[in-house]
Amino acid sequence: MTEVVVRVDGTVAPGFEPVRAAFEANFRRGEVGASCCAYVDGRRVVDLAGGTVAAGSDDPYTRQTLQIVASATKGAMAICAHRLAERGELDLDAPVASYWPEFAAAGKRALPVRWLLCHQAGLPAVERLVPMPEIYRWRPMVDALAAQEPYWEPGTAHGYHALTYGWLVGEVLSRVTGLSPGQLLAAEIAEPLGIDFWVGLPDAERARVAPLIPAPPPPPGAAPDPLTALMLDPNGLAYKAFLVPNGLFGVINEPDLWRAQLPAANGIANARALAAMYAACLGEVDGVRLLGPETLAAATVQQTTGIDRVIGFGSRFGLGFQLSFPERPMAGAGSFGHYGLGGSVGFAHPERGLAFGYVVNQMLPGGVVDPRSKALIDATLGCL
Repeated sequence: MTEVVVRVDGTVAPGFEPVRAAFEANFRRGEVGASCCAYVDGRRVVDLAGGTVAAGSDDPYTRQTLQIVASATKGAMAICAHRLAERGELDLDAPVASYWPEFAAAGKRALPVRWLLCHQAGLPAVERLVPMPEIYRWRPMVDALAAQEPYWEPGTAHGYHALTYGWLVGEVLSRVTGLSPGQLLAAEIAEPLGIDFWVGLPDAERARVAPLIPAPPPPPGAAPDPLTALMLDPNGLAYKAFLVPNGLFGVINEPDLWRAQLPAANGIANARALAAMYAACLGEVDGVRLLGPETLAAATVQQTTGIDRVIGFGSRFGLGFQLSFPERPMAGAGSFGHYGLGGSVGFAHPERGLAFGYVVNQMLPGGVVDPRSKALIDATLGCL
């Protein structure tokens, strides 16, 4: 068998060589292009990239390559919300309708902001089909969600608001600040830290983006992973929540989608950005701290747990962040952050002082633990 030889660029601090070995080993198991970055106690200790921007391409995947990070975008929006709350500009216990009056329709007048952040609002989808051109325009989905009756009584259960999280949280943030989600992300996170992270990618940056490669189908005779199976059921809530009926997956690599405001799913970043963002939630990174200790503690208290009405298996959420659960383990109990469909992840573990980012162009099924990020995280933990 011919040995797979992949160029890996970057550095690891002394003692973190096992992370590089794990990163290289992923390419022997089908990795195409990826980057990985980790901070410990505010110091960058892993900064790696390797492979190519597309299967069969000669263009290298570098530490400057950009990638759609899918739902890892939600963590960035959560940080923006908590920064506003920390400054007294946003009350997470206030009714959404106090910022967004139209949202009071269909029995939602008293629904608090915090239920948007922890997926308890009962609004993982809208009943009417919204074509992709209207989704790109922002207002049609915002108006549809304002009018939508919840799928369950808000506050009584949780279900992953896979795409609607972005419009729901994003509209509240826009009503408070007057900024689009992408503008707010730039002002609150990307520009202060000097990182590459966009919602609404400038056309000038398009050439740096590696396209996502669809997950391979299951072997003949094998069933799809549990989440994929749910998303294939046109009568199910997962199918609606992930916007399958709108054709979203078919345009995931289109520039029109990259430049749109979809702040639950179309953030474009690299591993350096995810790791630095979460490191700056734990302490200072280049003189910037994003969240104070009390804000961070409140943001990461468990709000929801148990079977998720959309994805069909157990999940745990704080306020806008995933907390560790079996299918999304991060670094175990105490972790907070967010995975993205296909494999990208950014998170932090306060007790360990660890912040971690991983982005990838080859998607894998979303209903099981991703072996690539798990191997990298395990290797990193072994070096602490």
